[in-house]
Amino acid sequence: MGDHVGFESWLERDHAMLLDFRADVVAFASQPFWLSWRHGDRTRRHAPDFFARRADGTGVVIDVRPDDRIEQADAEAFDATARACAEVGWLFHRVGTPDPVLAANLRWLARYRHPRCGVRRDVVASLVGVFDRPTGLFTGAAEVGDRLAVLPVLYHLLWRQVLVADLTVEPLRPGTVVRVGRCVP
Repeated sequence: MGDHVGFESWLERDHAMLLDFRADVVAFASQPFWLSWRHGDRTRRHAPDFFARRADGTGVVIDVRPDDRIEQADAEAFDATARACAEVGWLFHRVGTPDPVLAANLRWLARYRHPRCGVRRDVVASLVGVFDRPTGLFTGAAEVGDRLAVLPVLYHLLWRQVLVADLTVEPLRPGTVVRVGRCVP
């Protein structure tokens, strides 16, 4: 998104990165609103962790909580949030701990998400050409030039999903197979 988004835990930070990485998410905000409802004789309220807008216009409200840390009051808040979302036509997701390998890879790639990492259009074009056929990460980078100059651009393209690799199998390594994912923006 090119903007700062708040988070209250490392788990929320990881989910913010997952949202930022998703190609179908065009924007998201942290603690976007307070939801109030009556529960018996008292008023309850809850601030969901994120609101995301997808490219197709769909709204998604997200609460982040590990499965083993949901108490009765939390479950009631999530149920009330899900009902309210359904009434206005939004989706609701309660998410827990993300895949640790994917999260570690995204934490690495997120360092290269800034547009300044992709300004070398000549290197971008060369990388897209090299990875038109599935190739090992370091092998492809070496074909383009000095790895120290090429890797930031390559990681930026992985973040943008112009180049893709299976980020769920193992941490990125020199032999990780990379290929072209989608057209260069």
